[in-house]
Amino acid sequence: MHTCSQSSQFLNRSLHLIIILHDDMKTTFFYKLLFFALFFSGLYAEIIRAQENMPRMGICTRYSNAEMLQQAGYSYVEEGVGKFLIPDKSDEEFSAILDDASRYSLPVEACNGFIPSSMKSVGPDAVHVHILQYMETAFKRAQQAGVEIIVFGSGGSRNIPEGFSRSEARRQFIDLCKQMAPIAKKYGVTVVLEPLNSKECNFINSVAEGGEIVKAVNHPNFRLLADIYHMKMDNENPENIVKYGKLIKHVHIAEKQDRAVPGTYNEDFRPYFDALRKIDYKGRISIEAQWKDMQTQAPIAIETIKKQFNN
Repeated sequence: MHTCSQSSQFLNRSLHLIIILHDDMKTTFFYKLLFFALFFSGLYAEIIRAQENMPRMGICTRYSNAEMLQQAGYSYVEEGVGKFLIPDKSDEEFSAILDDASRYSLPVEACNGFIPSSMKSVGPDAVHVHILQYMETAFKRAQQAGVEIIVFGSGGSRNIPEGFSRSEARRQFIDLCKQMAPIAKKYGVTVVLEPLNSKECNFINSVAEGGEIVKAVNHPNFRLLADIYHMKMDNENPENIVKYGKLIKHVHIAEKQDRAVPGTYNEDFRPYFDALRKIDYKGRISIEAQWKDMQTQAPIAIETIKKQFNN
């Protein structure tokens, strides 16, 4: 799987052979030419294999930044449910957004910011009927827009109120998600549960906890997200990615310090990438970070991730 190191070994062996061939004056021009052709075709194959092993990259941002992202090498945009799918707005307003988005070069393939904090998923004020109505509109519009992934973070919605039973909150949440999943399937979208660090939310704070919720829901359209920033914040073991790898459908990333863009403080993501390689992860990786200058930082971020992922 370590394609860059394999490429280096291949290159070193090949250069050694080139020296031998150069010194051997008896070697015919034809064989030299053949060797060089094989050498460069092999090197090209190594590069292609590295690219094939790399998950597709996107950024959590507005679709209007698509041209800039494409130039930097990204494949898609991750938008916001509230800003892009606008489930609380009219069909006419959504159609206008969809028409505008169609002018840009990159597709919107995922959306986050799912349930508003005013709609409680758990606790005495839980409003499941209202959430399911809101959610169905979001899923229907996601299908129209070509959005395949809906990220269910929504810490304000799922935060357990003080004094409320944790086991009851868990039961409520699982019940909501069991109702949600078949509707997601109806519209061809997958909801991915995003564990949030314990400073942001008091419920579902690890890939392990999220994985157990996903197991309880037990539906192919309700899967798991691994957010490397949140994992770093709570010092979660990367091996949980391996343990729950069959459930992971989406990945978010940012540096731990300041939730910075990858490459800002040169933090090491390799233990997490090693885990993703172990599960042969082929999904998407979205950068969800605090940007200072996206145009300058976006190319650095994608190269940082590619370099570490393939090392």
